[in-house]
Amino acid sequence: MTALLPAAGRAAMAWKNGGGVTREIVCFPAGAGMADFTWRVSLAEVAADGPFSVFPEVERTLTLVEGAGMDLTVGGRRRLVDAPYVPQDLPGDEPTDCRLLDGPVVNLNVMWRRGAPAPTVAVVRGRLGLRAAHALIVALDEGGSADVDGVRLARHDALLLTGEDATLHAHGPTAVVGLSP
Repeated sequence: MTALLPAAGRAAMAWKNGGGVTREIVCFPAGAGMADFTWRVSLAEVAADGPFSVFPEVERTLTLVEGAGMDLTVGGRRRLVDAPYVPQDLPGDEPTDCRLLDGPVVNLNVMWRRGAPAPTVAVVRGRLGLRAAHALIVALDEGGSADVDGVRLARHDALLLTGEDATLHAHGPTAVVGLSP
């Protein structure tokens, strides 16, 4: 089974601190809120300097998709996030402060509860065979797109695969998030 998750259908949810918005792509279990998801994938728009929300017992993989980047302080340690399309693991429950390097950014944000199987996150280009895949495919780049077995994905569109074989043709940077079945 596959499910197309178009970018146009996502509602923007303001952050608790007002520093940006997040647009949820998919979560498990379906319909779960911020307090009870097992895993969650979203695109976060960071519009201003300030703290990230703290999520107890949550891990995250953050991937810079648009913008110059961020200078983060995570649990008192500096972490520069300025390379686009490079997934970076961060603890979701450590205080994190953000200073934007040169204006707003958009990040792909994959979060999961500790103790649950960790999703894998890779950004690919080219052709990739996905066998019996439980994965989320997200087209990341403005100029590029992706095609999964004839289903075309425009910028920020996603396709959820649940146990099928598929072939991804990534014409631009495309995230492949491996999920546990």
